[in-house]
Amino acid sequence: MAKTSNQKVRLLIMRDLLLQETDEDHRLTIPRFLQRLEARGIQVERKSLYDDIEALRESGLDVHLVRGRSGGYFVGDRLFELPELKLLVDAVQSSRFITAQKSSKLIRKLETLTNVHQARQLRRQVEVNGRIKNMNESIYYLVDAIHEAISQDKKISFRYSSWIVDPTAPGGFTSKDKRNGEHYVVSPWALVWMEENYYLIAVEETSGEIRHYRVDKMHHQRVLAQERDGKDTFEKLDLAQYTRSLFGMFSGSVVDVELAMSNELIGVLVDRFGRELVLHPGPREDWFTVRLPVVPGETFYGWLMSFGAKAEVLAPQEVRDQVAQRAQAISGLYR
Repeated sequence: MAKTSNQKVRLLIMRDLLLQETDEDHRLTIPRFLQRLEARGIQVERKSLYDDIEALRESGLDVHLVRGRSGGYFVGDRLFELPELKLLVDAVQSSRFITAQKSSKLIRKLETLTNVHQARQLRRQVEVNGRIKNMNESIYYLVDAIHEAISQDKKISFRYSSWIVDPTAPGGFTSKDKRNGEHYVVSPWALVWMEENYYLIAVEETSGEIRHYRVDKMHHQRVLAQERDGKDTFEKLDLAQYTRSLFGMFSGSVVDVELAMSNELIGVLVDRFGRELVLHPGPREDWFTVRLPVVPGETFYGWLMSFGAKAEVLAPQEVRDQVAQRAQAISGLYR
């Protein structure tokens, strides 16, 4: 091997060794470098290694030297710190829309962004965070197709499924396409991550209304040649407010609901609706009232009733009546 070629390969190997095997607690000495290079058939003088390390420093690699008996060379600053990688790993592992197989592949790739010692900590973190994962392996490609359609200003079509009870199926339930397998045609405008699921916000072709669809329930997607509709509709939409008003991404019209709630629930409300709330004195001591834009539906009623006697709908009357009916129905089951 020519000297110049040998030096280039040697620099790449040393860079990999420093990135993959060192940190502040794990260092490589010059004799260790020599051993690792000789194992790969590369003979080099000790002085050349000092020059190589200096060249790596000049290229931007943050190489440090600790002198002394247990000293050696290590990489300090990296593109990602270990706490950042742990956050990314946990986000991948906890995302229901990413399948278990895809999660494992992504996490193995994240492990390559640190050294082998810290990568073990990422693997331990994965092992203690088992969660229910989505089974739709094609979701990666579906999300990519949606982004492609949005960037090209095109409509998409897809089939949409839901779970149904089926005594003949394994486990007693199965997936079935809605509309008897007919394709939905929509103009995609945004992807939203909400309540551990990925949703497509789109303008439905027939009605011209804004709708949302669980991405993991979509399949057989196609990017169409037709231009998107609904630009004016979507530009008028405050997406942040729209998603805050939804519960479980339940479709329907937004209604201003006036609630009376115990003061101890203020944290729950801020977590859900943000800090732009305007509170007023409540009908009871240590209570407040607040007006919120929501889409009344089963998920909203379930959220509200989870607070028991610490929350009450004051208006409108039809929403108040719906809560009363559900409370009576639940009470009837336990008589």
